[in-house]
Amino acid sequence: MARNRAPNYLVKWAMSKEKFHPIPARDPVSGGDLYISELANEESGITIRGRFEVPRYSRLDSEQLKFLETFLRCRGMLNSVEREMKMSYPTVRARLDSLLETLDLTPTKEEVQKKDKTAEKKRKVLDQLEKGEITADEAKVKLGVLK
Repeated sequence: MARNRAPNYLVKWAMSKEKFHPIPARDPVSGGDLYISELANEESGITIRGRFEVPRYSRLDSEQLKFLETFLRCRGMLNSVEREMKMSYPTVRARLDSLLETLDLTPTKEEVQKKDKTAEKKRKVLDQLEKGEITADEAKVKLGVLK
């Protein structure tokens, strides 16, 4: 008795449309880190084994992925993200901060950079005073301006 089998090209097409499970971020039993040990391509039949790092973006939940995609489509313009996702600015900022934290990324802080520049300028004034290049009164004026 002959079986009705789908043509090979249909089987390959169906396999290419197969949905994949998302990569878990942690070991569900111990909570420890995972690694990828095998990659395969059914079309060529190749299998690559080793210890591969789990991509950092696999740590994101579905809401964070949606936010990231919207953020990228809006080219990082938070006011556009607000409109697109119908959220307030503080909510958008909170989501962005949560995303950065999940990805172990540290945001650059303009205020910290400004404070560092001010501290550097103050050190220069104090160095000038110590070397006798300026008087105490001149240093006082310069430091007063830097507040």
